[in-house]
Amino acid sequence: MSEPILLEEREAGVVTLIMNRPAALNALSRALRAEIVSAFNRLSGDDEVRAVVLTGAGRAFTAGVDLKEASAEGFALGADGGELDLAAAILAFPWPVIGAINGFAITGGFELALLCDVLIASDKAKFADTHARVGIMPGWGLSQRLPRLIGVSRAKEMSFTGNFVDAATAERWGLVNRVVSAEELVPHAQALAADMASCDPVVLRKYKAVIADGLAMPFGEALQMEIQRSQAHAATLTNETLEANRQRTMARGREKSGT
Repeated sequence: MSEPILLEEREAGVVTLIMNRPAALNALSRALRAEIVSAFNRLSGDDEVRAVVLTGAGRAFTAGVDLKEASAEGFALGADGGELDLAAAILAFPWPVIGAINGFAITGGFELALLCDVLIASDKAKFADTHARVGIMPGWGLSQRLPRLIGVSRAKEMSFTGNFVDAATAERWGLVNRVVSAEELVPHAQALAADMASCDPVVLRKYKAVIADGLAMPFGEALQMEIQRSQAHAATLTNETLEANRQRTMARGREKSGT
């Protein structure tokens, strides 16, 4: 019996999803895309989940859509819908998603990385947008997300050349939050996910939503939206809840500082 193409590990409220087609550089076949969509849809309704770490087995995060399969069947990145709408499933996931970029993140794989909320890279990670070289257009948001993340000029350099960007450059450009050794990557991402999972779950979900919704609005409208949601949330709080949260925050601060 062959090993699953998507592995799942769970520790407390953190789920780690591992794309497991290492011999194919974790190329996103229809089957793997379906597994990822199914996992995020299922985990969205799991009351014990608070964060997800997404990574790849072997030397690639993912090299992108399986072009051998695509050439045989016909496929455009933005054409998947319904049960195979990868971008929609991840963007609808209500909890933080941390991408642990262990190696190559290329084209559709780069787009998949950009769907995550936070990126941590191994020192072996490499990023490339080769859409213009293989003759396809992005359909999971790369053309819009990348310029907003690293700036228009740098995004154009990546997309118009298809050249690789190494982990150190990715960190310097703000593409990833930090770079760690290959051995530290997944434990580091899991620890960060656990920190996020330990926050107030109601606010954590609302905070992710307010950032995502605000980024799709003009700045002034986004500020007004934040005020409205802040006021609506404040109306649900009690003095007892605020005091309990304050005590937990102070205790965590003492624990983290060693005092």
